[in-house]
Amino acid sequence: MAERVQQVVAVMGRGVVDRGTGLASGDDLGLTRGDGCFDATLVRWDGEGWLVHDLDEHLERLRRSADALGIPLADDDAWIELVGDALEAWQGADEAALKMVLTRGDEHGDGTPLAFLTLTAVDERMQAQRAGISVVTLPRGYASDGFEGAPWLLGGVKLLSYAVHVSAKREASARGADDPVFTSSDGYVLEAPTSAVVWLRGGVIATTPTGATGILDSISARKILGGAEQHGWRAERRLVTPAELAEADAVWLVSSVRGVAPVTALDGRALRTDDEATRTVRALNGF
Repeated sequence: MAERVQQVVAVMGRGVVDRGTGLASGDDLGLTRGDGCFDATLVRWDGEGWLVHDLDEHLERLRRSADALGIPLADDDAWIELVGDALEAWQGADEAALKMVLTRGDEHGDGTPLAFLTLTAVDERMQAQRAGISVVTLPRGYASDGFEGAPWLLGGVKLLSYAVHVSAKREASARGADDPVFTSSDGYVLEAPTSAVVWLRGGVIATTPTGATGILDSISARKILGGAEQHGWRAERRLVTPAELAEADAVWLVSSVRGVAPVTALDGRALRTDDEATRTVRALNGF
């Protein structure tokens, strides 16, 4: 029996390539300087076909990131066609992470960017975290308004430079937790490395504001807050301290691939969870 393919790679202008094919040169600025951006979402089999979660919104956010970096991006139709090519080649699990990547290209080249995507099976560990995760807070090293009036800091851009995020995840694991949550130097909750923080307290569902905080505009959080009113909740974007977060009726880390993960512990302290609210939040996020 043939082994199921667990990753597909497709390159703009070339289509699907063997996953062992070299894509970037040693001069590529995405590789040597992290000069590029990406976006990611979930692809899943719904029984009749492949469903790509919120592809239009993710392409729009990818374009905002590319514009902030000044890197030209192929039009949406070209990306949608490339996603379709990758899905035709996919023979893996019923859930896959779609990652669309853009780099500035070779430092000494002709200015042509490198654009490609990957489809990778969502691993069992990530799926298991949807049942609940423990988190620790880690300082991010800047104030909650550190990005105010400083567009060159690229706040809200989904950059390729993820070394700090990966390092923070290792630190959280060393402390016995599943994920870190960054805090500002003035004591407020920001975001997790790959997720937004959403919490419910007293009928108000909230998340951290974007803009001056420099955090990513989470598509998942935006969907959840956008549908709050129909469930009798009021939506807010505001700053919260870890101590205030610990008093919430429920806390979640939300993202496009992992989905909604209830936070069961914060810095070693057990948190309240709400199964009914979690079901509602998942439905609002499309899960």
